[in-house]
Amino acid sequence: MPSSMMYYEDTYVVLPPDMQEQFVTQPELEKLLHDLLVDMQDDLPRDLQNLKTIPEQVQRLIKTACDLDCGDRGTWQWYVVRLDK
Repeated sequence: MPSSMMYYEDTYVVLPPDMQEQFVTQPELEKLLHDLLVDMQDDLPRDLQNLKTIPEQVQRLIKTACDLDCGDRGTWQWYVVRLDK
């Protein structure tokens, strides 16, 4: 039986367009995505357009995607990582 630790997501690696990877916690990732989405409300990806609030959009991205095309700001990517074995 797999350990429940396998499904615990608390650390992410973020690759901004300049490709300087950053390790962030989930709250830090949420803040980063929130800040990106604030400027994109008129040009949201189709799967986010039906969500009314930015926190809802952030949660959808974290649960269903691993990148966000921000137009002129480039594409941001994020992946769950486990730092403990």
